[in-house]
Amino acid sequence: MKKLFLVSALSFFSISAFAQDDAANKLVVDQFRKDKEKSDKDVSDPKSSAKASFWMERAKLYENIALQGSEVDSSAAKTSLEAYKKVVELDKTKKGEPGKSAKEAENVLAGGEGSQLFNAFVKQGAEKYQAKNLAGALEMFTAAQEINKKDTLASLYGGIAAQQLDKKDVAKEQFEKYAANGGKDPSVFYGLAQLYREEKNFDKAIEALNKGLAQAPNNKDLKAEVVNILLASGNESKAISELEALAQADPKNIQNVVNLAILYDNMQRTAADSVKQMSAKMGSGSKSAASLTKNLEAEKGKIEVFDGEVKRIGALIKKQPKNADLKRQLADVNTKKKETLATIATMEGEVKAATEAAASSASSGSEQKLNELKAKQKAASDKAIANYKKALEIDGTNYDALYNLGVYYFNEAVQLKGEVDNMNMTEYQQRGKEVEGRVCGKFKKAKPYFEKAIQAKDEAEAKENLTTVNGVLEQFAGKGVACVEE
Repeated sequence: MKKLFLVSALSFFSISAFAQDDAANKLVVDQFRKDKEKSDKDVSDPKSSAKASFWMERAKLYENIALQGSEVDSSAAKTSLEAYKKVVELDKTKKGEPGKSAKEAENVLAGGEGSQLFNAFVKQGAEKYQAKNLAGALEMFTAAQEINKKDTLASLYGGIAAQQLDKKDVAKEQFEKYAANGGKDPSVFYGLAQLYREEKNFDKAIEALNKGLAQAPNNKDLKAEVVNILLASGNESKAISELEALAQADPKNIQNVVNLAILYDNMQRTAADSVKQMSAKMGSGSKSAASLTKNLEAEKGKIEVFDGEVKRIGALIKKQPKNADLKRQLADVNTKKKETLATIATMEGEVKAATEAAASSASSGSEQKLNELKAKQKAASDKAIANYKKALEIDGTNYDALYNLGVYYFNEAVQLKGEVDNMNMTEYQQRGKEVEGRVCGKFKKAKPYFEKAIQAKDEAEAKENLTTVNGVLEQFAGKGVACVEE
């Protein structure tokens, strides 16, 4: 993710407009010091400070200091502002209306024609920023906006300073002003979106990016960030739609194609997990019923044994009617038979419940949902593979496409191997070798992608996976399994 701003690149380009020749500047600055000393002294003079003309002279003096001699007073613009306000306060006609000087001061305060006070604030704000006085810079830029409410320069710099002060709410406010006043710099809209994204206000983040796209319709960074934020907000389908449009508009942009493949890849993995979970859940119901039925049959088998014992012991008692031990044995057998019958009744209820639950699961649409998930997984898989291969048509050495394709086939092999691992002996004898051949084929299919990925970029993850693949293929070769590539 890119940074909001590289301030060194901005370099406060407007400052150069206020620069002045060093030799001439020394004379000007020396005069400013003298004039400032006199003005500051006269502020405490009741006669001078009661005149609007004094405050007008003081306002213009400090305005010029801000524009041409900040070394005399780095906050001169603020003093000038207050002096202009004093002029408006003091210069009133007998009717209470603004006098000539007051009107002139009002024009300056409103950023009217000929006013330089706005520039004074921006210049001194930039100087404070360069001196790393961020709080002072923000104060100056904010004041400048009060003079020229439609300006974008001060709001841009104010936003940068606020962001570096970690005043995120102020930064957002400044950048929103920049946008509202017609600012066009795409990086500002990108940065504003990041501020909203950090607080998980995804709607505002998208809104900021769309404002930026209205100013710069073809900006790739803004378009790509729309996709990123849609993904961060969990709106995967909308993200894919946006990225499809980007890929279609710029078919040679390999990053868009790779990103689209990754999105589809993630979608198919999520669907595969859901298929696995639902299959296990549906299978558990039928397996449970089958297991309970098997146990029930075993329990019923005990009744036959007990009946045989009753018959055998009964025959002995007829021959030995007074044998107490035989009578005790018969009583024990009858008791156990009674207990077993009770157990059988309970188990029959459990079998019935499990059978009904399995039937209910099938009739509730679970099978249909499972089929829909499988179809979704298949569609996403096909699109992932197609886009990875499209990316490799653009650049056959793209590491991400090569590595991810290797991982895709590797995971398919692992999933298929799971079927073999879960087979009983009978199942394995029937089709185990055939499935193992397909597993081997999947691993073999993954191998060249990892090899080419390593050639493109020497990454440990690709090397580790290639080592695993080679080891598995050697084991299959040792077992005499022939790889079957599909």
